[in-house]
Amino acid sequence: MARRTKEEAAATRDGILDAAEKLFVEQGVSRTTLQHIATAAGVTRGAIYWHFDDKGALFNAMMERAILPLEAEMQVLDQAESDDPLVDLRNHMLAVLDRTVNDPSARRVFEIATLKVEFVGEMNAVRQRRKDNMANWMTRAERRIRLAADKGLLARHVDASRVALALWIMIDGLIRNWMFDPQDFDLLALGRCVIDPYLDGLRRGDA
Repeated sequence: MARRTKEEAAATRDGILDAAEKLFVEQGVSRTTLQHIATAAGVTRGAIYWHFDDKGALFNAMMERAILPLEAEMQVLDQAESDDPLVDLRNHMLAVLDRTVNDPSARRVFEIATLKVEFVGEMNAVRQRRKDNMANWMTRAERRIRLAADKGLLARHVDASRVALALWIMIDGLIRNWMFDPQDFDLLALGRCVIDPYLDGLRRGDA
């Protein structure tokens, strides 16, 4: 009986998170109350408080449940070790764009975290998570850029930290603008048009 109760509690928690995710996408985080979420999930507010301390804790649980495109593909980048570190980095960035387009769950949560939340008060933890993700990505990208320089694949005077920051801005900006209207442009096609010339420029030493 205890096992069944535990499973039911887990199912209720997932139902609350599913309802919150749907409402956050539709009306934003600040305009969504716990009562809205409770009604959509078919539970009481008390049930929500049994699982989460407040809306901030619920939001963080939703974020932790999802694997965002940059986070998921970062693990793939860690395992890629070809003869050309810039190719690994390029393939990683395009894989991030591909997952953004083709993974609906990851895309919804990314949209909420970038376009539907104010980074104040109880939501400030989202800002910190974003900063941490950026720092992790920058560390990995800089390593690839330095490896490419050591292999003689690009000019040694290249500032790895500045190049990594430029690449982060490219991919983050592409995804954010695509999120505003996914029908406006082909994210993968435009990604190739932006990323490939920049990396080619690094090889020539003119980027």
